[in-house]
Amino acid sequence: MSAASALVPGVQAPESLDVWVREAGERFERAAGEMLPTPDREPKRLHAAMRYAVLGGGKRVRPLLVYAAGEVTAADAEALDRAALAVEYVHAYSLVHDDLPCMDNDVLRRGKPTVHVAFDEATAMLAGDALQAEAFAVIADGALPASQTASLMRELAHAAGTQGMCGGQAIDLSVVGRQIAPAELERMHRMKTGALLKAAVLMGALSGQSALLTECTREALTHYGDAMGLAFQVVDDILDVEGSTADLGKTAGKDAAQSKPTYVSVLGLDAARALSLRLRAQALEAVAGLGPRAARLRELADLIVCRNH
Repeated sequence: MSAASALVPGVQAPESLDVWVREAGERFERAAGEMLPTPDREPKRLHAAMRYAVLGGGKRVRPLLVYAAGEVTAADAEALDRAALAVEYVHAYSLVHDDLPCMDNDVLRRGKPTVHVAFDEATAMLAGDALQAEAFAVIADGALPASQTASLMRELAHAAGTQGMCGGQAIDLSVVGRQIAPAELERMHRMKTGALLKAAVLMGALSGQSALLTECTREALTHYGDAMGLAFQVVDDILDVEGSTADLGKTAGKDAAQSKPTYVSVLGLDAARALSLRLRAQALEAVAGLGPRAARLRELADLIVCRNH
């Protein structure tokens, strides 16, 4: 089975998860390479910075969730590519801005210099701005009906705005250097990290056949996305303590160095690890009734929680 056919939702691919993840990543990389503005077009430096921010690195967890959730509703492969690109563009723009000196002031991302180091601060700021716009353009330029297109845009906008990623980042900046309660930490991370991961799941499903996205199915995917969105951040906090800079591709231990509250600092390492396993169990339970079309989502739950980088 080819890489393309293996990713067509509704077709049960015989490949192992490792093969599927590799093929999905390659598919995403090709789509991004084709759809991002080429560096030979003006403004060349801006386009080069955008491509640098997106291409050639990262775990691609959000695109993987898009592709996997698309199998639940038999979504068209091209529609899934566009949803995956949109989510990853927003994620990439957030990383570019988070790494700026006015925010986290980091110099390493995905194993290479951050965008403002490789280019300059102004170009990095503009690259992030442009990627956010491109995220909505890539959905708008797709072939889905207007109602589906609007649903995808709505999901992404809410996940990225003040009640989602940006709002969570604002809270994150406001709590540096102080102790916070577990409930406040959870709220922050459900917004900062979880909202976009949940949006990836829902956007994958929304890209498919509306008849297959019943109220029950959407509720199951929402619960799955809620659990995995938070689990991803819990594991990230654990890896920030246990991982190395080489393995992570970003500066290890920077949360502690910057006095940021994390699940490890608030709950302790063992309790944080136990929480990640509970969230994984919740995610698996949420999609237990969706049958074989949710097989990849179940496998991704294991991959996200058990990863080492």
